Amino acid sequence: GGRVRLEATASLRGTMMAGSPSSSEEIVEAIETRCLELFARDYKFSVIQNSNGEVCGHYPRQIVFLEYECTDVENDRYESTLQISKLQDLVNRSKMARCRGRFVCPVILYDGKHICRSSTLAGWGELYGRTGYNYIFSGGSDDTWTESEEVPEDDSAVRNGDSQLFDKVRGHDIKLLRYLSVRYICDLMVENKKVKFGLNVTSSEKADKAQRYADFTLLSVPYPGCEFFKDYKDRDYTAEGLVFNWNQDYVDAPLTIPMCFTQNLNIDWTQYQSWDLVEQTQNYLKLLLHIINNDGEL
Repeated sequence: GGRVRLEATASLRGTMMAGSPSSSEEIVEAIETRCLELFARDYKFSVIQNSNGEVCGHYPRQIVFLEYECTDVENDRYESTLQISKLQDLVNRSKMARCRGRFVCPVILYDGKHICRSSTLAGWGELYGRTGYNYIFSGGSDDTWTESEEVPEDDSAVRNGDSQLFDKVRGHDIKLLRYLSVRYICDLMVENKKVKFGLNVTSSEKADKAQRYADFTLLSVPYPGCEFFKDYKDRDYTAEGLVFNWNQDYVDAPLTIPMCFTQNLNIDWTQYQSWDLVEQTQNYLKLLLHIINNDGEL
């Protein structure tokens, strides 16, 4: 009926709130172990260790990369389809391209296809901030890059330096996408670039001026962000009749979907700004499932 509520049980809440740090750590470890056991029932997978958040502080301590479904759980003869060392190298090089280091990561494997998640692309403010942070805390050397970055003095040189840095960082991001065989990128941002305090802090692939992501099929499917879901909570988690205000100044991303994905869905996409949260979510899911079932990785 349009309502979803997830609540911890009273016993688990009490344990987490009253328990010591060590007991909380044990609970996390038990959950992680159980998750890996469940993955192993159906998949062969590799793991990148992230115990202290050294790869990404916003991802799990063990980052699972599903490789393929197991057809015979008793058969131990298998050769990895992923080179974990190469994958980890691509991750380490590409993570700076995405906001808060949230690199492209497969989260669902369906019919041999990777469905991935990531944050949006980092803007120049975060990019320069993070490269500077890495430089300071690595003792004066940033091992994310293979050669040093110089910041020129004149305006044209600065713009050229920006372009070279973006070429390098987003180039690593694109290499990871290709290694994971990603072909389609669905952008849920309602703006082309997110602006905070007058700075472009994140950007979308569709707004990349150099068209670095032109080889991928880009879909702009603007969906309200977390700020809007405060209204959802304030309405006692009732989504019916809750319509996003598309007339706000910062909203500038149009709905853009290739015709080949819309012609068989029997949805009037011109009406998307009139949909409430229930209808919008349903129609977007129909679109995504249609792409996944009929073509490649997402």
